[in-house]
Amino acid sequence: MPITVVVGAQFGGEGKGKIVSHLSTTDDVDFVVRCGGPNSGHTVDYSGFRIGLRMLPAGFVNEATKLRIAAGALVNVRILLDELQRCHVESSRLKIDRNACIVADDFASQELARGLRKRVGSTASGTGIAVAKRALRDDDVKLAKDVEVLARCIENVSTELNDAIDRGKKIVIEGTQGFGLSLYHTDNYPYSTSRDTTASGFLSETGLAPALVDDVIMAVRTFPIRVEGESGPLRDEITWETLEKMSGYQHHISENTTATARTRRVGMFDIQLVRSAARVNRPTKIALHGADYLDYRNKGITVYDSLSERAVQFIETLEDSLKVPVAFIGTGQKNEEIIDRRKSDLVWQPHQVQATLKA
Repeated sequence: MPITVVVGAQFGGEGKGKIVSHLSTTDDVDFVVRCGGPNSGHTVDYSGFRIGLRMLPAGFVNEATKLRIAAGALVNVRILLDELQRCHVESSRLKIDRNACIVADDFASQELARGLRKRVGSTASGTGIAVAKRALRDDDVKLAKDVEVLARCIENVSTELNDAIDRGKKIVIEGTQGFGLSLYHTDNYPYSTSRDTTASGFLSETGLAPALVDDVIMAVRTFPIRVEGESGPLRDEITWETLEKMSGYQHHISENTTATARTRRVGMFDIQLVRSAARVNRPTKIALHGADYLDYRNKGITVYDSLSERAVQFIETLEDSLKVPVAFIGTGQKNEEIIDRRKSDLVWQPHQVQATLKA
């Protein structure tokens, strides 16, 4: 390191929280910095429980890792305090940048009143309203430094992290949502989020220079997802029942969003979107999730050589298409259901494979 940025390639739900929590425990990460806002969530496994997080960084699983919330983040105080309690995290581990914007409870109702959930599939968490109000300098906007209950947690996070880098500390920036939801860099507007969702955007939120970055890990799903309803196009959408049959799962599978618990839509792999994400984010490593959706026999596997032929072919074709090594492979939802290939001197090299990715 010193800095690793974790980003999503599609429409969110790509397993960023799983990768961040994995890095926090395996790489002795000193700081994990959460960007974004409560309109997106990350799910991690901890002490036998699956926990959905909308504010707290996923690095909380390592008690030695310091937790930070970036200046460009949007903070719902009620959600944050609840997560601290549920995850048994001491508030002394958490620092919030003084300039992070507060999402007031009534902002959510303002989004509902504007019809954003129906029109563009918004989570109606109040995050978009907070972004707009801050840009307009509305009188009712509060920053983290203005909230008394957060007083003990306030910090200049950019200054602290830059000083930490100069001391050789390791930092992971936990990006949110996915490239396909970027406000600026896709053709999905207005079916986008309210901010940028690229590695450079998250660095800007945090106040760290691009030259300090060693790794950009781009999380990718074998079958991308979007929120149900009018949330925007999903190329080659299929049903969860179709995916069950394709994968060989013997029981019903489906997924819900962390922020709103709404059922997700699912589609076939879209290489064009992932190539676009790679072009803008320039990842050094890929974290591929959903090997078990390719073939149920991959469920829970932790050794690369034990993967099914279909999964290996998919991985090698993806590497050839992106010219980036697949360093992590998720074989299920649990944190321990992962293959970490970094110890094998992983570098991308051409493969003699039959193309399996949809053009």
